[in-house]
Order: sequence, then C-alpha cells, then structure tokens
Amino acid sequence: MTIDHGGDVPAYRQLADVLRARITRGEMEMDRPIPSVEDLGERYGLDPEDVRRAIQVLRDEGLLYTLEGTGDFVSSRAEETGGG
Repeated sequence: MTIDHGGDVPAYRQLADVLRARITRGEMEMDRPIPSVEDLGERYGLDPEDVRRAIQVLRDEGLLYTLEGTGDFVSSRAEETGGG
C-alpha cells in the first residue's frame, strides 16, 4: 500500500490505517516490535513526525504500547480485534 500524499486524508491517518489493518490481519504479532519510525518513514515516504503521529493514533486506540528506550509493540488488545 502506498500513501496518497495529495489526498484528502492526512498522511499520518493513512499510515495509521495501514498499520491497523496489518495488526488486525495478524501480520504484526502481539508483543512484537513494529518497525522503527525511520524504517516506516522510508518505506512509506513520510517524514518522522507523520510516522510518530500515526503511532500515537494506534497507541490511543490501545493497539500499540511503548517501552521507553526499546520501541513500540503490538498490544494484546490487537488480539481482541482479530490480530496477533
């Protein structure tokens, strides 16, 4: 999936949608780290701030959690939504 940089939906929301779909399909496993901000930015052509905003959206939804100094991980809540 690519991000539509000129679309009506902000890029960070599009990325959040992509990651949410990958989590709920089980492509990203529970308690496993997600790719880094840098890796996601490079993969989807986004600046780090957009990636961080997308990750925050998923944290707010309970799909991700952060371990300081380690990274972001798929939450056990993802299992409730069909992922993990």
